[in-house]
Amino acid sequence: MTALGGTREHHPPWPPNRGGRRSGRPAGVTGTIKTTIRRRAFRALLGASLAAAAAALGYALWLRKNPSACPYGQRYSLDVLHPFVTRRGLREVLAPEPGDRVLEVGPGTGYYSLPVARLIGPGGTLDVLDVQQEMLDHTARRAREEGLSNVVPTLGDAGALPYPDGSFDAAYLNFVLGEVPDQDGALRELRRVLKPGGSLVVGEALPDPHVVPFGRLKERAEAAGLAFEGRRGWGLGYLARFSVPGDDPGDEGKP
Repeated sequence: MTALGGTREHHPPWPPNRGGRRSGRPAGVTGTIKTTIRRRAFRALLGASLAAAAAALGYALWLRKNPSACPYGQRYSLDVLHPFVTRRGLREVLAPEPGDRVLEVGPGTGYYSLPVARLIGPGGTLDVLDVQQEMLDHTARRAREEGLSNVVPTLGDAGALPYPDGSFDAAYLNFVLGEVPDQDGALRELRRVLKPGGSLVVGEALPDPHVVPFGRLKERAEAAGLAFEGRRGWGLGYLARFSVPGDDPGDEGKP
């Protein structure tokens, strides 16, 4: 519309443009809605995170109450790096010598087995015992591929080792003891099959849900007649070394 005199009238926009916004909703209302949406999203995310954490904790507690070996289908997790229980650390704590006969309980896919087999050489023997034939076959296959002929697999249970008394110079098990239903019985069996003066090394570390705290391990090992010699590592993981007293035969002093 043109006013008298030819001048065009200018009318303010409606609704008024407040704060540069073209929405009909006041700026304060828009900010409140966005804040509410953010809060709801945060609460939903927090709730989902807490639910996931609770589920993980519940599963870990269930695993501790129902110990079992790692299924062969999850074997790929066994070959990841273990910063608290390293192969170098095992070598230094176990200190195997060429020609030794060594027992590994629960070799998994051979992560620790192959380096130990190399250390004891062709004159030594590494017996690997597992409750799963698939794990034994996997380890034996890897040993053959590496040109190692001194790895002997045996299907069996840690609670009833199929070996005569005093058979081994040393034994070790990493991330395994917590999976054994009768840990006390397994430690007694390990003591039995070790020679007088023989060594046992146990490796444990988080986040393994079956981890055995060092204090509990030491108490059980000493109750089984093993003497504590030392350990490497604290807190998140450790390698502990025990031995059979040299003046006791392997089949005496068992609880």
